[in-house]
Amino acid sequence: MKNIIPFFLIFTLACSSKQHQEEKVITEAHTELVEGRYNVAILIMDGTYNTELTAPYDIFQHTQYREGIKAMNVFTVANTLDPIRTFEGMRLLPDYNYLSDSLPKIDILVVPSAEHHLDTDLEDTAMLNFVSHIDKTAEFVTSHCDGAFVLAKSGILKGFESTTFPSDIDKYKAMFPALTIHKDVFVVHDGKYITSSGGARSFDGALYLCELLYGKEIAQSLAGGLVIDWQLEEVPHIVVERK
Repeated sequence: MKNIIPFFLIFTLACSSKQHQEEKVITEAHTELVEGRYNVAILIMDGTYNTELTAPYDIFQHTQYREGIKAMNVFTVANTLDPIRTFEGMRLLPDYNYLSDSLPKIDILVVPSAEHHLDTDLEDTAMLNFVSHIDKTAEFVTSHCDGAFVLAKSGILKGFESTTFPSDIDKYKAMFPALTIHKDVFVVHDGKYITSSGGARSFDGALYLCELLYGKEIAQSLAGGLVIDWQLEEVPHIVVERK
């Protein structure tokens, strides 16, 4: 007599295997973190612009190849672990879901620009609360392009100076009239907040932070790896001095 496996057992095994695969995918979504490094979280969502995401990601991720410094663990956070699609069409898998996952301590939060940072994203209270919550313990919070709108809307830029995408400066001023906002500069550093005008100048914002943390030689080495001639003194920027 042939061995017959009951249908319900096959079904149970199949479901168990599927559940195991799903759990494995979720587990693997969390990027491996090395102890003793800065934890850098990059906030992503549908409509994130490629350059404002990839510029800081490239610069910060390459710190792990430099000796004698406290390098960076770089990972993405979103309100889902499902794929998100950038404005230009790149499909990305987030590392952490900030709504449901237990997150590692975030030392540096990066907010790239996204398609709806001037409208519907500013109504996302969960996302804004996440930014303001991380701000309480982060060493630095940075934005690129219209990511500054998110920082301002979350309330963390109150009393601090900033900048954003050049053609959105007037909208930024109109939406947040109490803020001191600079134009004709690529980077503004005030306290623990570093805002950049975005686009290719997102590299400037990221390299500025690296020079602040590691010094000019390391910053130039990181820039050289991406064939960027980094000279901070040639980059229009403002450092707000506070007593």
